[in-house]
Amino acid sequence: MKPFLLLASRAEDAAADDEYLAYLRYTGLSETQLHRIRMEAAPLPPLDLDRYSGVIVGGSPFTSSDPAEHKSEAQHRVERELFALLDRIVAEDFPFLGACYGVGTLGLHQGAVIDRTYGEGLGGVTISLTPEGLLDPLLQGLPEQFTAFVGHKEACTVLPRGAVLLASSAACPVQMFRIRSNLYATQFHPELDADGLITRIDIYRHAGYFPPDSAEELMIQARQHHATEPMTILRNFAERYAR
Repeated sequence: MKPFLLLASRAEDAAADDEYLAYLRYTGLSETQLHRIRMEAAPLPPLDLDRYSGVIVGGSPFTSSDPAEHKSEAQHRVERELFALLDRIVAEDFPFLGACYGVGTLGLHQGAVIDRTYGEGLGGVTISLTPEGLLDPLLQGLPEQFTAFVGHKEACTVLPRGAVLLASSAACPVQMFRIRSNLYATQFHPELDADGLITRIDIYRHAGYFPPDSAEELMIQARQHHATEPMTILRNFAERYAR
């Protein structure tokens, strides 16, 4: 089997490693079957997509819709490299799953409006599948409504032309969409369970997602949610596109 590729951009080792372990656990892939590149650490090397079964983009502290002058040099580089790669991925309809940061990157690449209208604080929300979502192969085995963890400053306000809305929530109308047949983006985190969310609350307590003194309360609230269904998406992605 050709491996999958995880493109990560979390600078904190604890967050980056916890994310990678979550993707391994919930896709069912081994370390040899899921290669990881930390894009924040160094320029993206040349990639031959034919060597991979699919590409996953993990979450990121970067905010795509921020003004250019507010972005770091590392963010500018990562965005340039991702957009160049997406040129090829979209042209080939190559299997792609972007989680959270994937909405900003794939969405902007395809002409979506990404802004701070529908940002959500860290915590569990109810995700509702659309009629199209109920029929989508990546969402097979999921109930019409399920709990997932979110935490994002920006979101998709206007879908890209031709995109199919697959899931929504009360506070964020675009929680998942598909472009063409094999290009997916979720606003919620399909890899995130309560332990993972607590890890990120601790790491990012001073990143502006929430008041730092609310971290302990957010950790308590995280324990009250059971987000187990979203991981089905990762398993489905790995099983559907393994080649």
